[in-house]
Amino acid sequence: MERHKANPLIVPKDVKASNAAYQVLGAFNPAATSFKKEIILLLRIAENCVPEKDYVTIPFYDVNGANTIRIRKDDKDLTFKDTRGYFYKGKDYLSTISHLRIARSLDGVNFLVDHTPFIYPTLPEECFGVEDARIVKIKDLYYINYTAVSGDGYVTILASTEDFISVQKIGIIFPPLNKDVALFPEKIKGQYMALHRPDNKGFGLPSIWLASSPDLINWGNHKCLLRPNGSKEESQKIGGGSSPIKTDSGWLVIYHAKGDDSVYTLKLLLLDIDDPSRIISIGKTPILSPQETYEKDGFFPNVVFTNGTIEKDNGELWIYYGACDETVCLFKTSVFELLLRLNK
Repeated sequence: MERHKANPLIVPKDVKASNAAYQVLGAFNPAATSFKKEIILLLRIAENCVPEKDYVTIPFYDVNGANTIRIRKDDKDLTFKDTRGYFYKGKDYLSTISHLRIARSLDGVNFLVDHTPFIYPTLPEECFGVEDARIVKIKDLYYINYTAVSGDGYVTILASTEDFISVQKIGIIFPPLNKDVALFPEKIKGQYMALHRPDNKGFGLPSIWLASSPDLINWGNHKCLLRPNGSKEESQKIGGGSSPIKTDSGWLVIYHAKGDDSVYTLKLLLLDIDDPSRIISIGKTPILSPQETYEKDGFFPNVVFTNGTIEKDNGELWIYYGACDETVCLFKTSVFELLLRLNK
């Protein structure tokens, strides 16, 4: 189990801004898949407006194209929340707007980032951006689910592609407030399955749920699968990572936890192969915690977050992860090693 020596693999300066009014602040939280001879990462690209001296400029999208809101810095109605957002006249706004951009590599380490977005806000539900994709291949189609953000909250949207050149947006599959959706790569007892993370504000802490669907669109049979355990690593919330990995021992899930001082870590969960609502084992300690400078110091400090893994032919498991909401990094291990960690 080791971080790649080339980390971080992708940094903001490697990405061309989507338009002249914006600048790239982050390239992070990549979905991952193999396509033909390439490894494809679907990056979350966070941009903000080029700064102005006396104004706060907030990016957003409407049906007529990309726009900005300009507010004087001394406006008494403006509240700076943290690096992620503002509150103005009764409404929340994000300091950045995100889209999804493809990065391609033959070796999984050296990536070329496309110059233009692959999935960009086009819907009213996406006016604050699109974020944190997951990719799963089912038969010959690649399904992409991602978080769409607007003043109505965040929802999960499903899209599909055959070639990573064109993409079709299918529609909303989980309404507000729901994110961290990870589809299982195959049907189980005739049903599609997914992990998801509704936000239960006011009661308990955000937890990992399980749902099923006959068609990937209509989801039901919702069940709370795992709640934060109250430890220092899970004192705030937990959520799913990439698509669950099928093993001889069960479905291996890498999930993220947000704990004390807003530190994010990665942990393990093993589910029954025929009944994913049954938990076989829960990892006691994180497999990855912020330790390196690029994981501890950045746009949003002390964050490691994965939503993309690649299983190699030699048995290795490559975990691509975002660090500090800013860069893309790689952690190399194997399914065998992770299963051993679960049993310790």
